[in-house]
Amino acid sequence: MSQQDSINLVERYYAAFNGGDMATFLNLLTDDVIHDINQGRREIGKAAFTLFMGGMNTNYKEQLVEMVIMATEDGKRASAEFVVLGEYVKTDEGLPEANGQTYRLPAGAFFEIRDNKVARITNYYNLQDWIAQVTTG
Repeated sequence: MSQQDSINLVERYYAAFNGGDMATFLNLLTDDVIHDINQGRREIGKAAFTLFMGGMNTNYKEQLVEMVIMATEDGKRASAEFVVLGEYVKTDEGLPEANGQTYRLPAGAFFEIRDNKVARITNYYNLQDWIAQVTTG
């Protein structure tokens, strides 16, 4: 896969996310995808990722903007930096109570790419910044 092919893959991944097209979003993953959850555990497999996204889509409404995507020359790795514009709509276990608070959160993601699909996604954002925003917002 070329550098540009990897950039295009990540663009399609986030376009599907922003469009709420979970079928396309999930189809861009390998069956054995590794998902490193922000400041949390590692999950393996498309089924686990699908379950994770179900919870996310229930508790949050998010759009990703100001996207910058980079990839290695060989296309095996990519990264994205963006801003999450979100609304916290349903309380997520262990987090502050939700009542429609909005937030703007810088974030990033690292990708491993195999067979023209995402084989690993590692997400990062500052959880304490998010908690401060939804606690005061």
